[in-house]
Amino acid sequence: MLIPAPDFPQLTTERCVLRQIQQADRAALFAGLSHPAVIAYYGISYASEAATQEQLDWYRAQELNNSGVWWAICLATQGGQSLIGACGIYDIDDYNRNADIGYWLLPEYWGTGIMQECLRRILNYGFHEKQLHRIEAEVEQGNLASVRLLQKLDFRWEGRRQQVAWRDDHFVDLNYYALLAPNFQISAHQQ
Repeated sequence: MLIPAPDFPQLTTERCVLRQIQQADRAALFAGLSHPAVIAYYGISYASEAATQEQLDWYRAQELNNSGVWWAICLATQGGQSLIGACGIYDIDDYNRNADIGYWLLPEYWGTGIMQECLRRILNYGFHEKQLHRIEAEVEQGNLASVRLLQKLDFRWEGRRQQVAWRDDHFVDLNYYALLAPNFQISAHQQ
Protein backbone atom coordinates (compact mmCIF):
# COMPACT_ATOMS: atom_id res chain seq x y z
CA MET A 1 0.00 0.00 0.00
CA LEU A 2 1.33 3.41 -0.91
CA ILE A 3 2.15 5.89 1.80
CA PRO A 4 1.53 9.50 0.69
CA ALA A 5 4.74 11.48 0.26
CA PRO A 6 4.79 14.81 2.07
CA ASP A 7 4.70 18.02 0.05
CA PHE A 8 4.14 16.45 -3.36
CA PRO A 9 4.57 19.15 -6.07
CA GLN A 10 1.27 19.10 -7.97
CA LEU A 11 1.64 20.98 -11.27
CA THR A 12 -0.74 22.25 -13.91
CA THR A 13 -0.53 23.03 -17.61
CA GLU A 14 -3.02 24.61 -19.95
CA ARG A 15 -4.86 21.27 -20.39
CA CYS A 16 -3.53 18.96 -17.70
CA VAL A 17 -3.17 18.38 -14.00
CA LEU A 18 0.05 16.65 -13.01
CA ARG A 19 -0.68 15.06 -9.67
CA GLN A 20 0.75 12.41 -7.41
CA ILE A 21 0.28 8.84 -8.63
CA GLN A 22 -2.07 7.07 -6.23
CA GLN A 23 -3.01 3.50 -5.37
CA ALA A 24 -6.33 4.05 -7.16
CA ASP A 25 -4.34 4.56 -10.41
CA ARG A 26 -3.10 0.96 -10.52
CA ALA A 27 -5.64 -0.21 -13.13
CA ALA A 28 -4.88 2.78 -15.37
CA LEU A 29 -1.13 2.21 -14.97
CA PHE A 30 -1.61 -1.41 -15.95
CA ALA A 31 -3.66 -0.35 -19.00
CA GLY A 32 -0.74 1.78 -20.15
CA LEU A 33 2.15 -0.43 -19.11
CA SER A 34 0.64 -3.48 -20.78
CA HIS A 35 -0.49 -1.77 -24.01
CA PRO A 36 1.64 -3.07 -26.91
CA ALA A 37 2.03 0.37 -28.50
CA VAL A 38 3.07 2.01 -25.21
CA ILE A 39 5.57 -0.65 -24.17
CA ALA A 40 7.09 -1.15 -27.64
CA TYR A 41 9.99 1.15 -26.69
CA TYR A 42 9.39 1.74 -22.99
CA GLY A 43 11.41 -1.05 -21.40
CA ILE A 44 8.92 -1.75 -18.62
CA SER A 45 5.76 -3.81 -18.92
CA TYR A 46 3.47 -5.81 -16.68
CA ALA A 47 1.43 -8.95 -17.28
CA SER A 48 -1.16 -8.26 -14.58
CA GLU A 49 -2.63 -5.39 -12.62
CA ALA A 50 -1.28 -6.93 -9.41
CA ALA A 51 2.24 -6.97 -10.85
CA THR A 52 1.91 -3.25 -11.62
CA GLN A 53 2.14 -2.64 -7.86
CA GLU A 54 5.91 -2.90 -8.33
CA GLN A 55 5.82 0.27 -10.46
CA LEU A 56 3.62 2.10 -7.95
CA ASP A 57 6.04 1.18 -5.17
CA TRP A 58 8.98 2.40 -7.28
CA TYR A 59 7.28 5.78 -7.90
CA ARG A 60 6.70 6.23 -4.17
CA ALA A 61 10.23 5.14 -3.23
CA GLN A 62 11.60 7.81 -5.58
CA GLU A 63 9.52 10.43 -3.79
CA LEU A 64 10.37 9.28 -0.30
CA ASN A 65 14.14 9.15 -0.86
CA ASN A 66 14.13 12.39 -2.91
CA SER A 67 15.65 10.71 -5.96
CA GLY A 68 12.75 11.42 -8.31
CA VAL A 69 9.22 12.66 -8.89
CA TRP A 70 6.67 11.01 -11.19
CA TRP A 71 3.34 12.60 -12.01
CA ALA A 72 0.04 11.16 -13.17
CA ILE A 73 -0.98 13.01 -16.33
CA CYS A 74 -4.69 13.84 -16.05
CA LEU A 75 -6.88 16.04 -18.21
CA ALA A 76 -8.15 19.14 -16.43
CA THR A 77 -11.48 18.77 -18.27
CA GLN A 78 -11.91 15.40 -16.51
CA GLY A 79 -11.37 16.94 -13.10
CA GLY A 80 -7.72 15.90 -12.93
CA GLN A 81 -8.64 12.41 -11.82
CA SER A 82 -8.23 9.86 -14.66
CA LEU A 83 -4.61 8.96 -15.40
CA ILE A 84 -3.85 8.97 -19.14
CA GLY A 85 -0.07 8.69 -18.82
CA ALA A 86 2.85 9.46 -16.57
CA CYS A 87 5.99 11.56 -16.69
CA GLY A 88 8.78 12.22 -14.30
CA ILE A 89 12.33 13.05 -13.44
CA TYR A 90 14.30 10.36 -11.65
CA ASP A 91 17.80 9.30 -10.64
CA ILE A 92 18.27 12.85 -9.38
CA ASP A 93 21.91 13.49 -8.56
CA ASP A 94 21.88 16.53 -6.28
CA TYR A 95 25.66 16.88 -6.17
CA ASN A 96 26.07 16.96 -9.98
CA ARG A 97 22.64 18.59 -10.44
CA ASN A 98 21.38 16.19 -13.11
CA ALA A 99 18.55 13.71 -13.61
CA ASP A 100 16.84 11.49 -16.15
CA ILE A 101 13.41 12.10 -17.66
CA GLY A 102 10.81 9.46 -18.52
CA TYR A 103 7.30 9.48 -19.91
CA TRP A 104 4.50 7.49 -21.51
CA LEU A 105 0.99 8.30 -22.74
CA LEU A 106 -2.00 6.20 -23.78
CA PRO A 107 -2.11 5.97 -27.61
CA GLU A 108 -5.48 7.71 -27.96
CA TYR A 109 -3.74 10.93 -26.81
CA TRP A 110 -0.69 10.65 -29.09
CA GLY A 111 -0.24 13.51 -31.52
CA THR A 112 -2.21 16.00 -29.41
CA GLY A 113 0.77 17.89 -27.95
CA ILE A 114 -0.16 16.83 -24.41
CA MET A 115 3.17 15.19 -23.67
CA GLN A 116 5.14 18.17 -24.95
CA GLU A 117 3.03 20.45 -22.74
CA CYS A 118 3.56 18.24 -19.69
CA LEU A 119 7.28 17.77 -20.24
CA ARG A 120 7.80 21.53 -20.58
CA ARG A 121 6.17 21.92 -17.18
CA ILE A 122 8.25 19.25 -15.46
CA LEU A 123 11.42 20.55 -17.12
CA ASN A 124 10.58 23.95 -15.64
CA TYR A 125 10.16 22.26 -12.26
CA GLY A 126 13.46 20.41 -12.64
CA PHE A 127 15.53 23.38 -13.77
CA HIS A 128 13.99 26.08 -11.60
CA GLU A 129 12.61 24.43 -8.49
CA LYS A 130 15.07 21.52 -8.19
CA GLN A 131 17.94 23.65 -9.56
CA LEU A 132 19.09 20.90 -11.95
CA HIS A 133 21.67 21.79 -14.56
CA ARG A 134 21.17 18.81 -16.90
CA ILE A 135 18.26 16.49 -17.72
CA GLU A 136 18.80 13.54 -20.02
CA ALA A 137 16.69 10.96 -21.81
CA GLU A 138 17.45 7.46 -23.08
CA VAL A 139 15.63 6.52 -26.29
CA GLU A 140 15.59 3.13 -28.00
CA GLN A 141 16.59 2.92 -31.65
CA GLY A 142 13.48 3.27 -33.78
CA ASN A 143 11.44 5.35 -31.35
CA LEU A 144 11.13 8.25 -33.77
CA ALA A 145 8.14 9.85 -32.03
CA SER A 146 10.13 10.22 -28.83
CA VAL A 147 13.10 11.64 -30.73
CA ARG A 148 10.87 14.25 -32.40
CA LEU A 149 9.35 15.18 -29.03
CA LEU A 150 12.76 15.65 -27.43
CA GLN A 151 13.98 17.73 -30.37
CA LYS A 152 10.94 20.02 -30.02
CA LEU A 153 12.00 20.53 -26.41
CA ASP A 154 15.57 21.43 -27.52
CA PHE A 155 17.22 18.25 -26.28
CA ARG A 156 20.47 17.49 -28.12
CA TRP A 157 21.64 14.07 -29.27
CA GLU A 158 24.84 13.10 -27.45
CA GLY A 159 25.50 9.60 -28.68
CA ARG A 160 24.51 5.97 -28.71
CA ARG A 161 25.40 3.16 -26.33
CA GLN A 162 25.36 -0.13 -28.17
CA GLN A 163 23.47 -3.12 -26.80
CA VAL A 164 23.17 -1.55 -23.36
CA ALA A 165 19.62 -2.68 -22.48
CA TRP A 166 17.94 -6.10 -22.53
CA ARG A 167 14.43 -6.10 -24.09
CA ASP A 168 12.47 -9.32 -24.36
CA ASP A 169 15.07 -11.70 -25.81
CA HIS A 170 17.75 -9.37 -27.18
CA PHE A 171 19.94 -6.38 -26.44
CA VAL A 172 19.05 -2.94 -27.80
CA ASP A 173 20.99 0.26 -28.40
CA LEU A 174 20.01 3.43 -26.55
CA ASN A 175 20.43 6.94 -27.87
CA TYR A 176 21.17 9.65 -25.33
CA TYR A 177 19.68 13.13 -25.47
CA ALA A 178 20.25 15.96 -22.99
CA LEU A 179 19.02 19.45 -22.22
CA LEU A 180 21.04 21.91 -20.17
CA ALA A 181 19.44 24.57 -17.99
CA PRO A 182 20.86 27.51 -20.01
CA ASN A 183 19.25 26.10 -23.17
CA PHE A 184 15.80 25.61 -21.65
CA GLN A 185 13.14 27.94 -23.01
CA ILE A 186 9.71 28.25 -21.44
CA SER A 187 6.81 30.42 -22.45
CA ALA A 188 5.15 32.67 -19.87
CA HIS A 189 1.96 30.57 -19.55
CA GLN A 190 3.96 27.49 -18.53
CA GLN A 191 5.71 28.98 -15.51
